[in-house]
Amino acid sequence: MQYGLTFIDDEDLFNHVKSTVEKYRAIICLRDFRKNIIDPIKLTFDARIYQQSWEEIIEGEVIRQLDKSNNNHIGYFHQDIFHYIDGWHVPSQGFDVINQSKKIYVEMKNKHNTMNSSSSQKTYMKMQDQLIEDAESVCLLVEVIAKRSQNIPWKISLNSVSKSRDNIRRVSIDQFYRLATGQNDAFYQICQVLPRVINDVLESTNLDSIIQNTVIEELMEGRTDVDILKSIYQTSFATYEGFTDFKWR
Repeated sequence: MQYGLTFIDDEDLFNHVKSTVEKYRAIICLRDFRKNIIDPIKLTFDARIYQQSWEEIIEGEVIRQLDKSNNNHIGYFHQDIFHYIDGWHVPSQGFDVINQSKKIYVEMKNKHNTMNSSSSQKTYMKMQDQLIEDAESVCLLVEVIAKRSQNIPWKISLNSVSKSRDNIRRVSIDQFYRLATGQNDAFYQICQVLPRVINDVLESTNLDSIIQNTVIEELMEGRTDVDILKSIYQTSFATYEGFTDFKWR
């Protein structure tokens, strides 16, 4: 198990990827599936337009639900890896990543377009508060999926007033890795070895304990496609007029 990265120990990288894999949500049953409000109207359009079976359509909805949970775990992967890099700390609350000696405070987002105007303003004001507390601080909004590689002042509008300070910056993940490790292509190096690390983790993991999806099996038990569709309508619209005794026309 040798990955050849000088800024993170092989065992630490393996264990961090292993922790991410173990967090991945791949266990779902019919009860869990029904906890989320499903849109049967959209599923009906999807099934007819894409000419897919109900089994295929529902499997797609299952994957969508799992993916929503797993996006959070990818956020954990991006953030918590800095726990293993010298000088950096991942606190349990407050900023996502901190370097106390360099007075760098980081908020990390997966995609550049995941924050609406309100959350952007809230994050910027949080950074302003940090600068009031310590004027020598540098606050970074780090974006994993940014529009481009960048390390620039973050320009924002607060109460219709344009704001920009040199020590509140908008930084792509590659530039943050460069800052954190001192290596220009550190993020590229992580991406290079990641498939191999995941494979090593999976080879040492019992996938049967991770992947358990019984939604289709439970739904199909003793039912036809028409029965399944009827069941989804009755579940989503349980309190709506007429759906107690749902009949097709």
